[in-house]
Amino acid sequence: MNTMGRHVIAELKDCNLEKLIDMQYMERVFVDAALEAGAEVREVVFHKFAPYGISGVVIISESHLTIHSFPEHKYASIDIYTCGDLDPHVAANYIMGSLEAKSTQSLELSRGIGPIKINQ
Repeated sequence: MNTMGRHVIAELKDCNLEKLIDMQYMERVFVDAALEAGAEVREVVFHKFAPYGISGVVIISESHLTIHSFPEHKYASIDIYTCGDLDPHVAANYIMGSLEAKSTQSLELSRGIGPIKINQ
């Protein structure tokens, strides 16, 4: 392996509003996304803001999955960072589908060894 980790950063637009405001749903989606990618879940912390918005993190043995949502714009930003042989796109795609994002953009950064390389 020529990198220590892979980091996917994604923009999710026109998401399902009801799902973006449901903190329990978001927690379940992120844990399921981590498991789908083959990760080992260590901790789960999510916070719901008033009047709206959710931030959350799932700590995995292989790094983390995070989200910050802006329901008023039907938008969420996510990042998935994995080390080892796990493919972060598996988790990212699971989340995008679960939030029913109609438009997505993502990029991948190779992390840890040498200069940062952006893969789109």
